[in-house]
Amino acid sequence: MRLVLLPFLLATSTIAQAATMPAPAPAAVTADPPRDTAHPASMSAFVIPVPEGALNAVMYTAAGTGPHPTLLLFHGFPGNEQNLDLAQAARRAGWNVLTLHYRGSWGSPGSFSFAHCAEDGAHALAFVRQRDTIIKFRIDPSRIAVAGHSMGGMVAARVAADDRQVLGAFLIDPADFAAIGRSFSKPSAREDFLNDEVRGDMPPLAGTSEQAIMDEVEHAGPSLDLVATVPALAGRPLALIGAQRGIGTMAAAAAQAARKAGARQMDAETLPTDHSFSDMRIALATRLVMWLDRFQH
Repeated sequence: MRLVLLPFLLATSTIAQAATMPAPAPAAVTADPPRDTAHPASMSAFVIPVPEGALNAVMYTAAGTGPHPTLLLFHGFPGNEQNLDLAQAARRAGWNVLTLHYRGSWGSPGSFSFAHCAEDGAHALAFVRQRDTIIKFRIDPSRIAVAGHSMGGMVAARVAADDRQVLGAFLIDPADFAAIGRSFSKPSAREDFLNDEVRGDMPPLAGTSEQAIMDEVEHAGPSLDLVATVPALAGRPLALIGAQRGIGTMAAAAAQAARKAGARQMDAETLPTDHSFSDMRIALATRLVMWLDRFQH
């Protein structure tokens, strides 16, 4: 999801500017580790069965005997930016990373909807906790975190809010669909969203339509309301990394809500880049790896 047209949605929100002196990139971001010949890093593709469909998924398994902490990484709408560089960096840092395509997207069987995406996040969490999955990928089920970009940020927030055993959530320029839906009270905002965000993104999706997507956004309830969701994450590590030329105001509004709820382990900032972090990929990977490192000890 590009969502470059929406900074007006939450224009009253305060954007925390990125620090002028970024932290040095960890080795996991910039260098390959020595090869573990007994338990090398690997990649496995498979299908996760879910009701009324399935999820095409990939597990990036970390090197070593484990058990490994595991990150669920959710892509946005429709998922042109996969953020797989982040998956690779997290794996080099010792994490398994599960990525997937939601029902009805990019060839995954089933019908696409935002509600299904949130459900699919929960299905993915249940999958990595299954005994066979734990054994096969050497997973530590007590150390599972979530991350997501744009729509995937909303999915990650929803998964963590609904399951307090999730360690924390790393949200990358997350989308607040309830806020977008409320903006539709202005007809021009609705038309802009349809033209700029929906019509060009339909080809990878199945079982839906432009009208169905617009209706779902227009009537988005609490389950797709980022500001209403983040207070449930306030007691755990939470990162809200916005994009100045994207929808960073949504991340900033969510950060404000988390602070009001008493968040004490929150990293919140807005980086001077676009929604895809096109010119700040190393900076983004650095922040993710450093955030994950707190769970290694």
